[in-house]
Amino acid sequence: MTDRSFEKPLRPSADPEALHPPPGEPLIDVEEGPEPGGASLSVRILLGVSLVLIAANLRAVFSSLSTVLPEIVRDVGLNAFWSSVLTTLPVVCLGVFSFPAPNLARRFSAERVILACMLVIALGTGLRGFGNAPFLFLGSFLAGAGIAMINVLLPGLVKRDFPKQIALMTGLYTMALCGSAAAAAAFTVPLEKALSGSWPAALALWGVPALAAAVIWAPQAFWAGHDHAAAKPAVKGLFRDRLAWKVTLFMGLQSAMAYIVFGWMAPMLRDRGMEGTSAGLLVSGSVVVQMLACLATPPLAMRGRDQRLVCLVLLACGAVGFAGCYWLPLSLTWIGAIFCGIGQGGLIAVAMTLIILRSPDAHVAARLSGMAQGFGYIIAGFGPLLAGLLRGITGSFAAPTLLFIAFALIAAWSALEAGQDKVVQVKTE
Repeated sequence: MTDRSFEKPLRPSADPEALHPPPGEPLIDVEEGPEPGGASLSVRILLGVSLVLIAANLRAVFSSLSTVLPEIVRDVGLNAFWSSVLTTLPVVCLGVFSFPAPNLARRFSAERVILACMLVIALGTGLRGFGNAPFLFLGSFLAGAGIAMINVLLPGLVKRDFPKQIALMTGLYTMALCGSAAAAAAFTVPLEKALSGSWPAALALWGVPALAAAVIWAPQAFWAGHDHAAAKPAVKGLFRDRLAWKVTLFMGLQSAMAYIVFGWMAPMLRDRGMEGTSAGLLVSGSVVVQMLACLATPPLAMRGRDQRLVCLVLLACGAVGFAGCYWLPLSLTWIGAIFCGIGQGGLIAVAMTLIILRSPDAHVAARLSGMAQGFGYIIAGFGPLLAGLLRGITGSFAAPTLLFIAFALIAAWSALEAGQDKVVQVKTE
């Protein structure tokens, strides 16, 4: 049985600081309570907009690089292995650096950790502007580490500060994630051309929005309190729970599919003969469809108690879409891009929703979120790496496309349990 005696709803006052818990209230463990209507509307709008702006800077680092990857390989001299590592490195960081995020948030406050991470993302993105291998890898590493911690902390902020608008806010920030990927995919090649063919400058410019978002977020960090004094209930048995691992596997595999799209769809289209700008625009269009799917999926998924059918339909859309981008004639690849966008946009939204629905309370949701994103993104890192290696070994994108379909099938198997109407069996003491 889960002991819920520790639950205390958060009731903020009209003061801006009320949107942040006092020292005794841990951010990522706060339980859902009454809507914080005492806070001024303008402060709540500012917080919501700030969260969306933060999310809008968490995917450009991936899709911006993929659109100019052929030029990077040519100018830097990367072979198939190292180009695969370059596209995979930030994804692996998403897994590795997810684990320390909760402890850092309790010690310094989540708002301050997010501010520091945004500055690290801006720095890492800017370092890629030097245009050589060491700075490309270092910049990708730093950006991936910053993105990883924010990935873990954003859902907790949404659950704490917008308890009655979880579906809406989840849809908005996942839509912003997709929006940043779409913008980077669409505009990196045109920026490169406008900057006299300088892909390093085009990549570095994506650090400017990250720096601007950090400046806008800074007041939230200054208002925040410390959470390190809180007595945290212990959640036991999560790593032994079969359902928790199925949720984690689903998160990891759908993420692997997403990062194959971000890292290799544009190179695949260019390999088939599509011009660079056109390939970037097609990927961007697919990601715009992802934005719409992100917004529509959470309310749809939460309408019923069972999410298996939603998961299976979205996985089928993603697999059929990516396969279409490889096997359809170039003039019809837009059809595959649309299906891929529907699938991938819906999958990330439903994966985040499953973490909430499969948890009996917010304390368990926080631990399950850390487990699913930490181990899940480590799993996801193998997606673009294996896709790149298979492309290098076989000389075509047929094998990476089959790999994508295989990931979808395994994810469907995990969804048959992860989507069921039940919660993880753990003890909270």
